[in-house]
Amino acid sequence: MSYRLSGALLLALALLVPISLLAGRVWIDPFDPQTRNAAVILFELRLPRAALALCVGAGLGAAGAAMQGYLRNPLADPGLFGIAPGAALGAVLSFWTGYAASAWLLPIFALVGAAGAMALLAVIAGRDGGIALFTLVGLMIASLAGALMSLAISLSPTPFAMSEIVIWLMGALSDRSWREVTIAAPLTLAGIALLIAAGRSLDALTLGEQAARSLGVEPRRLQILLIAGVGLTVGAGVAVAGIIGFVGLIVPHLVRPLTDRRPSSLILPSALAGALLLLVADCLCRVLPLAGGELRLGIALSLIGAPFFLHLLLKMRRGLA
Repeated sequence: MSYRLSGALLLALALLVPISLLAGRVWIDPFDPQTRNAAVILFELRLPRAALALCVGAGLGAAGAAMQGYLRNPLADPGLFGIAPGAALGAVLSFWTGYAASAWLLPIFALVGAAGAMALLAVIAGRDGGIALFTLVGLMIASLAGALMSLAISLSPTPFAMSEIVIWLMGALSDRSWREVTIAAPLTLAGIALLIAAGRSLDALTLGEQAARSLGVEPRRLQILLIAGVGLTVGAGVAVAGIIGFVGLIVPHLVRPLTDRRPSSLILPSALAGALLLLVADCLCRVLPLAGGELRLGIALSLIGAPFFLHLLLKMRRGLA
């Protein structure tokens, strides 16, 4: 079933990617050879932006599916590990210190922040830390990173730096180039591969921790795979696009009823569906007419994700009643 679903999602992506290249404030008519600067707009602006939407969306979707499988909680989100806030903190520090003026240093700072959060998570959770401790450590890291980001904003050296930090944290794919694609693509692919490798262990974990151990699952190895996989996918996404929430929460819920509900069969379809969702959302952000400029992608997905999250909570409440 998951193979058919993955094939259908790939077909949808193949159809929507060309459309996304034509859509925008300036619509490109592929049959009009007189369209000015069409080649530059397509290959230097639209194509890298579409490729980045596919990379970031795929990483967030796969990370969300793996997180929900590991924590056995349908409300789990990649941000629970604290890796996304850690990456965001690194990027904020690059603005605060002025190093963000260099093209490569902003994503490098963000990736270092994600790596620091990954290392802190692995050290504090320990070799034998269970799922509950693992989750609490992630929440602590996320809370600490959020507090440090607020401190950096409040102590911002200039109003310009403060505005740059706030705008970047909103998340967007505008003004990105092939440089960001070369950063995000290999890291995201490596992260998704690690998450897929953890799929069988996640399937065993659905039977309970003790049952999973009896089936040969090594908790420490599974934690390392998840920390590295989520760190690479989420860290790369935050490094090039800022904070984009709710993709890892929404996508697995949309895909799960179409699979056999095993985590291993959910990761790849969630990656493809995440890429599709982010591509569509980015197109809508480009074409919506706003007086103040383009709608930020992170804001758009939050406007979609918050009602979806409320729907899930009400659904769970009715199930418990």
